[in-house]
Amino acid sequence: MGVNVDHVATLRQARRTRYPDPIAAAAIAELAGAGQITIHLREDRRHIQDRDLRVLRETCQTLLNLEMAASEEMVQIACELKPDLVTLVPERREELTTEGGLDVDGQRDAIELAVKRLREKKIVVSLFIDPEAKQLQASRAMGAERVELHTGRYCDAEDVVDRARELQRIVEAARLGSQLGLGVAAGHGLHYENVRPIVEIPEIDELNIGHAIVGRAVLVGMDRAVREMLERMARSP
Repeated sequence: MGVNVDHVATLRQARRTRYPDPIAAAAIAELAGAGQITIHLREDRRHIQDRDLRVLRETCQTLLNLEMAASEEMVQIACELKPDLVTLVPERREELTTEGGLDVDGQRDAIELAVKRLREKKIVVSLFIDPEAKQLQASRAMGAERVELHTGRYCDAEDVVDRARELQRIVEAARLGSQLGLGVAAGHGLHYENVRPIVEIPEIDELNIGHAIVGRAVLVGMDRAVREMLERMARSP
């Protein structure tokens, strides 16, 4: 499980203080069993700051996953600091959070160049995409090694029928991704009550969860919040 600590930084930036520190939160999450720390360095620096990325690169004991736009600025930063994994995501200034997957085929030139430059630095590259066959095929063609399936529609579904339909889309996309030779992750909107069906998809080997864990941590602490999520995610023997 990757724990996204962006919203620890959101609380800090609300008052421009030095606390709560996402670096400390990441360390506690790792001690509680997280296998990866995920952060999104946005163009507007609304939460994670450059300093956070630099310090995490030095202190992260597991894997560091940097979510970022496929922009020249971000590619340069990633190539310099070399996170273990870069996940390319769409980004708009006015959005509250990432609203959908990359249109890989529609942004072919920019994404292909970013993937090429990052892989030259031995950085594993993942693309955050909607669970659609055309996006998976385009991701493979771009040279990405992994994809992260956007689970937002599944998480936001308001009735059982819609939720089942969106879950099936994810199941089929994960299967196709695996057949194409891609590693498959999933994330966005997952929380303690809806994560189990996603965990049960055998082709998915990684989940990235942030808001739900940080929200729970406000009440019970980061260590307990991470451990509780890991308990929900435990696969049956």
